[in-house]
Amino acid sequence: MERMLVGGGCFWCVEGAYKQIRGVDSALPAYAGGHDERPTYRAVCSGTTGHAEIVEVVYDPQVIDYETLLEVFFTVHDPTQLNRQGNDVGTQYRSCIMPLNDTQRMLAESIIQRMEPHFDAPIVTTIEEAIHFTIAEKEHHDYYARNPYQGYCAAVVGPKIAKVRAEHAHLYD
Repeated sequence: MERMLVGGGCFWCVEGAYKQIRGVDSALPAYAGGHDERPTYRAVCSGTTGHAEIVEVVYDPQVIDYETLLEVFFTVHDPTQLNRQGNDVGTQYRSCIMPLNDTQRMLAESIIQRMEPHFDAPIVTTIEEAIHFTIAEKEHHDYYARNPYQGYCAAVVGPKIAKVRAEHAHLYD
């Protein structure tokens, strides 16, 4: 198994997009990239910790590769929005890839260049270190699956997941 760390705004959206993809063992909301050694949801949402809401994806590279998972990432969010996704505004919602080795870094840089022509504005996704990586509190795990009718989930998360599933239907069980 291998790991991938990506942030594309609210982690509920990104986590939900990776659920049930063949080869993905788990997708967990997390925080990384900030100065606080023990970030909490409340602190990260305040924008004072420097952390991004991210998702840790654990996957089987014999079934699905890192590049394909990054293609899903670029579908579930808008990588041209700096420090925001829709109405979620702040550095905690930045678009970022946190490679865990040199190969992931090289592939991340390559896919950003490859994806750039598919967007109407420049991609602002950062490539950064996963300092102070912390799995988010349990109440955020599978949030959309447990709360599909909650206002934000129904209006924002659901449509993003539906878009990913439509564009990458061949990846899902």
